[in-house]
Amino acid sequence: MSENDVVTWSQNYCLKWSDFKAESNPAIYEDSHSFIKYGFTWVVNSDKLNENIVFLIDQIKTSVEFHPLLSWVRKSELDDTLLNHEQGHFDLAELLRRDYDEILKNKFYEKVFPTRGQNDAQRKQFAKEDSGKMISLEIDKLSEILRKKT
Repeated sequence: MSENDVVTWSQNYCLKWSDFKAESNPAIYEDSHSFIKYGFTWVVNSDKLNENIVFLIDQIKTSVEFHPLLSWVRKSELDDTLLNHEQGHFDLAELLRRDYDEILKNKFYEKVFPTRGQNDAQRKQFAKEDSGKMISLEIDKLSEILRKKT
């Protein structure tokens, strides 16, 4: 793993203390912190419906990412129990992601959304931009669920 990489959740990978690369902050009461976020990719297609150009969202793929450069541990607190606790946060994020995939499908798949723009190139660009914002808002809700559970 290079220094700038993120660790994407996998059942074959367990966090190690060497994944926690940020410096601990003595003013914070926590002994460790895992910076975990959700990533996503998607496919957006545009189509003509009656006289309107619309877009459709498909193939949303979500992932759970651990960011080593933003994650830290107090060197005095290195032990297996704490590492298992941090792995539990990572695993919980993955379980929530799996459940949320169904919500994303129900919200976006097989639905049409209006697009804007003066020509086909603009409409395609706006469809990509707008669909990304729509999915991002849903991912923010998922991140809030994780934050409340950890």
